[in-house]
Amino acid sequence: MNATAAIAPARNATATAGPLGQAASNLDGPCAADPVVLRDEDGVAGAGPQYMRALQRANRVRLARAELKRSVATGAVDVASVILECPWEAESMAVADLLMSQRRWGLTRCRKFLSQVPMSEKKTIGSMTERQRHTLASMLGSTERGRAWSATPWVTDSLTRA
Repeated sequence: MNATAAIAPARNATATAGPLGQAASNLDGPCAADPVVLRDEDGVAGAGPQYMRALQRANRVRLARAELKRSVATGAVDVASVILECPWEAESMAVADLLMSQRRWGLTRCRKFLSQVPMSEKKTIGSMTERQRHTLASMLGSTERGRAWSATPWVTDSLTRA
C-alpha cells in the first residue's frame, strides 16, 4: 500500500447489493439522480449543476456591488447608511472596498480612518458587530458635517479654536 492509497482510497465502481437486494453502485449517492434547480432573476426554475448556480449568484452579487459602488461614488447613497443597514450585496464586502468607493477616498485615507477603530480593512460588513457599525457610522457622519477626522484630534481642535 502506498501513501496515496492511504490518504485517498480509490473509489470502487462495482455494484453491491443494497438492503433490499437491489444493485447499488458505490459512486451513486442519494442525490445522484436528483436534478439541480437553478433560478434566474425572475425566480423561474431551471435545471443545472451546482457550479452554475454558484456562478449565477457570484455574477448577481458582483453586479449589485458595482451598482452600489456607483451610487456611493455619485453621492446618491450614504456609506454610513450602507454600514448600518447592511444590504445583502454588502454583507460579504470588505469595509475598505466600500470606503474607497467614495469620492476622494483612497487606500491611505481608508487605512488612517480605520486605524482609529481597531478594525482590519478586510473585515466584512456583514461580520461587524452592532457597536462597530454605529461607531463607524458616527465617525463617517462627523466627517460629512465638516468636522475633519484625524489620528491626532488635538491638531484639528487647535485649528478650529483659533
